[in-house]
Amino acid sequence: MNNLHYRPLAAAVALCLLSVPVLATAQDAPRTTTELDRVEVTGTRIKRAEVEGQVPIQTLTRSEIERTGLNSIGEVLQQLTGSGSALNAKFNSSGNFGFPPDGSGVGAGSAQVDLRHLGAKRVLVLVDGIRWVNESSASGVGAATDLNTIPLAIVERIEVLEDGASSLYGSDAIAGVVNIITRREFDGGQVTVNYGEYSMGDGTQKGVDLAWGTSGDRYTLFLGASWTKQDPVYANTREQSRYPIPQTGLAFGSSATPAGRFIFTDPNTGIEHDLTPNTGATSPVFNGGDGCARTDDYHCFATADRFNFAEYNMLLTPSERKGIFGQFRFDITDNMQWYIKALGNRRESTNQAGPEPLFFGPDGATGNPLADNIVISALNPYNPFGFDLDSADNLIMIGRRPVEGGPRVFEQQVDTQYFATGLTGLFDAADRSWSWDVNGMYSKNEAEQTNYGSYNIFNVNMALGDPAVCAATPGCVPLNIFGGPGTITPEMLAWVQPVVRDRSQNELTLFTANLSSDLFTLPAGPVSFATGYEYRKYEGEYQPDPITVAGHYNGVPSLPTAGSYDVNEAYLELAVPIYARADRGERLDLSLAGRYSDYSTFGGEFTPKYGLRWQVSNDFVLRTSYAEGFRAPSIGELYGSAARADLQLFDPCSVGLGGTPPRGSAANCAALGVPTGFQQANSQISVTTGGNDQLDPERSRSFTAGFVWSPWFGSDAAWSERFDVEITFYRHTIEGAIQAINAQTQLDLCVDTLDPLYCGGITRASTGAVSGFNNRLTNLGSIKTDGWDVDLFWTFPQSDAGQFKLGWQNTFVGRYEAVGAAGQRQPQEPGVEVTDSSIPEWTSNATLGWNLGSWNASWTVRHISKLTEQCGDAAAFPVCSDQAAGTNELEATTFHDAQVGYKIDWMKGLQLTAGLNNVFGKDPPICLSCSLNGYDASTYDIPRGRYWYLRADLRF
Repeated sequence: MNNLHYRPLAAAVALCLLSVPVLATAQDAPRTTTELDRVEVTGTRIKRAEVEGQVPIQTLTRSEIERTGLNSIGEVLQQLTGSGSALNAKFNSSGNFGFPPDGSGVGAGSAQVDLRHLGAKRVLVLVDGIRWVNESSASGVGAATDLNTIPLAIVERIEVLEDGASSLYGSDAIAGVVNIITRREFDGGQVTVNYGEYSMGDGTQKGVDLAWGTSGDRYTLFLGASWTKQDPVYANTREQSRYPIPQTGLAFGSSATPAGRFIFTDPNTGIEHDLTPNTGATSPVFNGGDGCARTDDYHCFATADRFNFAEYNMLLTPSERKGIFGQFRFDITDNMQWYIKALGNRRESTNQAGPEPLFFGPDGATGNPLADNIVISALNPYNPFGFDLDSADNLIMIGRRPVEGGPRVFEQQVDTQYFATGLTGLFDAADRSWSWDVNGMYSKNEAEQTNYGSYNIFNVNMALGDPAVCAATPGCVPLNIFGGPGTITPEMLAWVQPVVRDRSQNELTLFTANLSSDLFTLPAGPVSFATGYEYRKYEGEYQPDPITVAGHYNGVPSLPTAGSYDVNEAYLELAVPIYARADRGERLDLSLAGRYSDYSTFGGEFTPKYGLRWQVSNDFVLRTSYAEGFRAPSIGELYGSAARADLQLFDPCSVGLGGTPPRGSAANCAALGVPTGFQQANSQISVTTGGNDQLDPERSRSFTAGFVWSPWFGSDAAWSERFDVEITFYRHTIEGAIQAINAQTQLDLCVDTLDPLYCGGITRASTGAVSGFNNRLTNLGSIKTDGWDVDLFWTFPQSDAGQFKLGWQNTFVGRYEAVGAAGQRQPQEPGVEVTDSSIPEWTSNATLGWNLGSWNASWTVRHISKLTEQCGDAAAFPVCSDQAAGTNELEATTFHDAQVGYKIDWMKGLQLTAGLNNVFGKDPPICLSCSLNGYDASTYDIPRGRYWYLRADLRF
């Protein structure tokens, strides 16, 4: 969480940070207000000279982006103190997470941004004030923006509004707005080369950025190209991520093993067996004996037999991104300009998971009848038991992990196309100046995912069934799942292991027209306005492989999704000066805004916003705002077809994998059909997800209040050249939030209450195991959160030792409550880690920068306060810090980053930079509830995450 600074208040009527093209010099000498250009900034459509509006805008300059040492816009934004949990390259999603309920897919390879912990789909991403198309990763129809589709080389700055803004920008702007401003006025060329890797010699990142621009009397042209390659880091190279849950060995490993686990009842004796072949028994013999003191080739399945799938995972997923961008602007007249912009970007990324398991029988609970209801023939030439294994009779579960087929590999290719053109201009009428613009844009994300290492369960079913049927089918070869690793031959794999290809795309077509001017003049100044019209059309589709559509895919099932909708919108914004005393630096301004949106899916919606800014004196400003907002259901949320997510869930009726007694009431568990002594076979439970075309829009209320103080005694003083303090209180309330009830919460409430509201979607097999779990989207009750941003910026006087600048940013989350429609409390709250995400009570960034001549350096401190999580079954192990309470503390964590640079006076300047992120090699705290790799990938650096990098930047 590097220091990304807010625009502080200068002498309040003077400084305009956004009127200069490069903001790294935001604290240079101010100009008076009358000298400033009238510009449009994020958070208002009215072009004005004053900077400090009713809401705080966080501005990230290009130099600050470079100081992070990161090469993805998403990962840079995720280091904001107000940022929540979002996807990035540390999420090895495919094959591990399945489909989320919102129909968006797993977003493999994407990088997103979440503000205020309200979710990435509640953040609106703009590029030059125009919406960007939603992500596509070939696993659903995405509802958030993939920032990896925007090359870093084209970015001039990034403005972040952490406040509701639906009245200005429409749907999705509930938690805030990210506006990426591209480079346009650039003369000459620039070549930037970077290289870095982790201290363990892996995770190499390298890239080249090219920029070139020219201008004439009536035109400007900018061209940019970017290439970035990220190599993987594998989980088995770090102790913390080597096992499914750190410091628990194989206790939470999979019961689908290379040797196979066989749970069945012997029809000849009525004895129930839970067996696995002895090591080396490639043609095992079964003698039907009782108990675990056996004389045949089997032994009773135990923890030591479980399979460690974690060592196949990735801590950092590889990717390669190539992008080109061009922007041309031409002054048709002195008061009219035409522009055209185009972008092409390709992302190639890879996820990897352990060899795909094959589960059979009711306790396998895959949801696929070809596996759950299978009959494995006694005539199968490899069946050692001599009788049918029938799911309707004597088969309980078989778990076989065909390591012969290798790990599951998911390769994504995402192509982004973007084209925009428009006219901007000025004209004079009615004794005032008018600004106008019209814009048209088309963009598309098109993705294909190729999956290697999965299985055709239809062909598997046939190869385990009647050999005569298999023999009559061309290509079919009887399958050996009984002989242990190495006994599945290449011929068998050729029949059961296909290459699976899924596709998806999102399209956005947009037209906008805007007009801004002054209406009339009051004693305190002119009343300004902006008004406009916007049309958008969204189209999205997801097309899984025909094998998947047919129900023959052994992996996560899904069906095609397609949909579209359009919206017409009109808005009006007013800036009303109420009081002004220029001689005292006093001013009081009111802002009003409203937007009406007419959706083809649900009708109309009006969202207002009100703001008040009181400049008390030259060095002190108070400001507050109230806004109502909404978010329309996305295509995936409305039309997403039934799919599956394999979630890390702990059944309250189960004896823990570590031997702990069931948490649930024995009477309630018995009422649910769970026998005494039942033990959950796997920590993952398959959950059915999908869209809901009856969803209503989310509606929100946002409130902010705070001040900016630039004390006179901190300006041009012996101890300070500049000193700024900014404090903001925020509060967001969302009603009818679109999401599914937390699956673990639903399962717990079902066992605790036996209420059909929670148990209605959960079914159990005769063995007691969960065999079906329906967890669909709904308009959840509400989400409420509030907190404080506290920021300090201090520029020290220039001295013989150089000049130092200190920036310190903090976010304190006071409340976060998510409540279901029936009043059920969701587990998310401040200071809690749950569902691979966290809400720290305090996050902090502090950066000390230094400049002396050609030298510059910085030291950044990133702090995350402590968190608490539920240990689940891991409570039986000492790694759970409070075993009695069943909770684990993730200690407060601080990372340190350092950078040093030197500028050589050659051509237009050669900047050489070296950096070290996570200087002291701080490991993330162990997370016992996280799905993968033993830590929260959305909050912390990877284990053994010291990373060094070099960068050379030449301008000519």
